[in-house]
Amino acid sequence: MATEDRKRKAATQTGFYLLVIAGIAIMANVIAFGWYGRVDVTKAERFTLSKGSARLVENLNSPIEVEAYVTKGLAQLDTFVRDLTDLMKEYERAGKGKFKFTLIEAKSDEEREQAKEAGLQEMAFGETSATGDDQASIAQGYMGLVLKYGSEKGVIPQLAPNRAEGLEFWITNKIREVRDKSENIKHRVGVITGKDELKLSDGNLVPKQGKGGAPSIQSILEQAFPFYKIEEVDLKDGAETIDKELDGLIITQPRKDYTDKELRRVDEFMMRGNKSLVVWASAVTFKPQDPAMSATLSWHGLDKLLKGYGLDVKKNAVMDYGAQFRLPIMTQMGGVSSIRHPGIAHVVNDPRFEEDEKLIDTSFAGFFRMDEIAFPFPSSIELLKDQQGEDVKIYAVARSTPAAGVIEGENVDMKMQAEWQPKPPYGQHIIAAVSEGKLKAALGTGDDVTVPAQAPEASRVLVVASSLFVTNPFAYAGNGPDLGGQFAMMGNVGGDQQLQMIAQPYAQRYLTNTILSVKNTLDWMSGDADLLAASAKIIGDPNLTYSSISKPAISAEDDEAAIRKKDEEYRQKRKDLQKQVQWSLTLGMPLLFGLFGFGRWRYRQNKKLSHKV
Repeated sequence: MATEDRKRKAATQTGFYLLVIAGIAIMANVIAFGWYGRVDVTKAERFTLSKGSARLVENLNSPIEVEAYVTKGLAQLDTFVRDLTDLMKEYERAGKGKFKFTLIEAKSDEEREQAKEAGLQEMAFGETSATGDDQASIAQGYMGLVLKYGSEKGVIPQLAPNRAEGLEFWITNKIREVRDKSENIKHRVGVITGKDELKLSDGNLVPKQGKGGAPSIQSILEQAFPFYKIEEVDLKDGAETIDKELDGLIITQPRKDYTDKELRRVDEFMMRGNKSLVVWASAVTFKPQDPAMSATLSWHGLDKLLKGYGLDVKKNAVMDYGAQFRLPIMTQMGGVSSIRHPGIAHVVNDPRFEEDEKLIDTSFAGFFRMDEIAFPFPSSIELLKDQQGEDVKIYAVARSTPAAGVIEGENVDMKMQAEWQPKPPYGQHIIAAVSEGKLKAALGTGDDVTVPAQAPEASRVLVVASSLFVTNPFAYAGNGPDLGGQFAMMGNVGGDQQLQMIAQPYAQRYLTNTILSVKNTLDWMSGDADLLAASAKIIGDPNLTYSSISKPAISAEDDEAAIRKKDEEYRQKRKDLQKQVQWSLTLGMPLLFGLFGFGRWRYRQNKKLSHKV
């Protein structure tokens, strides 16, 4: 009788559990049908709409309409269209009625003609067989967006189905572009010229090849982010005031000295309040197209201005012997070799460093969520935190490793070397810093220029003490001169082939983050840093890291052989840990389930025996 009771009780409990599970499943489907959302715990919000993009569409003054022309039929295309549709739905929910989209699969001749007239470009899509044979599938069609806001229209003519990362970045920036055009919103930034400076328009991002203009930071900004207008500002020895309508000023590496009157004009501009000054320069000054890479050390007068804002820039060259800057290059025998240069600080987001020692501040707008960035030929900065008073915050945003030394004097040889001889003493040096708040005048009134004592509103100064930060240092030194005219068809005449060979992997490794840093800094200058999270999504996923394995600590005394040994030991530790993880998942998890099942069986057997007794 007792056995029958236990059976009925067990059956009742089982039925109850099944009803509960069924109820949960039904409720989950009801909720999913009526409400859609994602929980994204990734650092870069990679699988959900960033808060900045959401605020952008929510705060639009009128609705924006998006026509998404897509092509389906291949597995990769279908996956991309699904992801694009999910992203459009997130924009739609965030817009609260101000974002509307239509998905159009352009199959008919009329739809294809509409896509072409809208400015979309027809694409060929290919996909190899997943079975490994030589078969491939081909499709022809459109994959792009047409955005309409007020009287303005914007087009993203092509979307790459194999590059889904960064999709929100380009869509959000296009929304911002058509909004600014429609509402006549302008972001004007001045770049000081007339100092034989490194120009943003210099085409030295990559080695010059063949005819045609080489890309530059400015050309990329004008094409991808036209809502920023870069204007040249000639100080003319301080004869005129700087246009007060500019959002901010940029100073790039000069080769001529600034006069005191010119510096007072910059100070006068900053004291208007709500203005920005960005300096991408250091004491390490190169001549362009100089394969000898011989540098002079001079701030050309900028140190007087910056010290007044609490950023005491030093006349030196920081040589970071502990940095991880190494580039793979092909040897003449067809092998791969690595070159390194301690004059280029490879700054990484290393969790081993404490807050006041960390190499890069990834919360700062200019380096937002960037795990690595290159600072070619930096100088050190000392923070004078008492210089400006309590209303101004002065802080570091990038540092060298503790294994860095400095070179002082008038000249320094930066030419590539097989072996670098470190020069002590060693220490950590600040190479990028910010001063922001109600700044006090750095130089004050003089030279017939009246400068207010203090800005009425918060202004901001960023110094990235890297002379060739906004270019490719090896292309800058290794490219030949611009001959112009019919000679341009001959390509890179007179350049240094070794430096050009190094310039290509440098561009592939570092320039994406450099360009994004420049764009993010422009957002910071204009006070529109709300979209930084969308910018971070264009950066590829970081490599898998292992918290239990520390990166090799390279000291200044390590030669090339010691560095290679430490790298090999680090790689071997990673391989060993990967094998442990692999076998733990392959055998460990089934073994745990087996032990759990055996323990549960033994528990039930013992319980039966106790009832019989």
